[in-house]
Amino acid sequence: MSDLPAEAENCRAAKIALRHRLLAARRGLSPADRLAAAVAVQRHTLDLVRRQQPATVAAYAPVGTEPGGPELPSLLAAYATVLLPVLLPDGDLDWAGYAGDLTAGPRGLREPGGRRLGVEAVRSAGLVVVPALAVDRRGMRMGRGGGSYDRALARVAPGTLVVALLYDGEVVDEVPTEPQDRPVTGFITPDRGLRLNRTAEWTK
Repeated sequence: MSDLPAEAENCRAAKIALRHRLLAARRGLSPADRLAAAVAVQRHTLDLVRRQQPATVAAYAPVGTEPGGPELPSLLAAYATVLLPVLLPDGDLDWAGYAGDLTAGPRGLREPGGRRLGVEAVRSAGLVVVPALAVDRRGMRMGRGGGSYDRALARVAPGTLVVALLYDGEVVDEVPTEPQDRPVTGFITPDRGLRLNRTAEWTK
């Protein structure tokens, strides 16, 4: 018997159901579809970086079916200093500079091999690019359930653009949310490109 209030239990159950549906849809994509999506997401992301010209981008190294493709860090590094996350034993995210080398990390992740900069290093980023399974029209993000990015996003400097990379079809009407969940500023999908959340309305 769970000690969680009924409302919290229902929220978590709804999250699990939505997460399973989205992960199944990703697994159903063909290699050709994933490649085409990665190329489009990379193009839109680099367009954003060229427009914003941040000195530092906090990003991630996509693995498996995650949007963006394994080349994403090296593509970003042509325009800015790139910080990549390092998963800590407690589930929080440390950060290290990307210098072209990635090593195998926990949970199948790929992590930079450079000097660890600390959990607060994300505050130095002028643009933050995060993985997600879904984003809703309020800007609320759904991840894989570990809470690592919610903790990291709580440290992002105010006013910093935070963008989630998604496949088409992963923008949903509502993501079930808990108090610790953090919103993003916008999202990028292959077909729609960049959309920003402005008072609950997405730019055209």
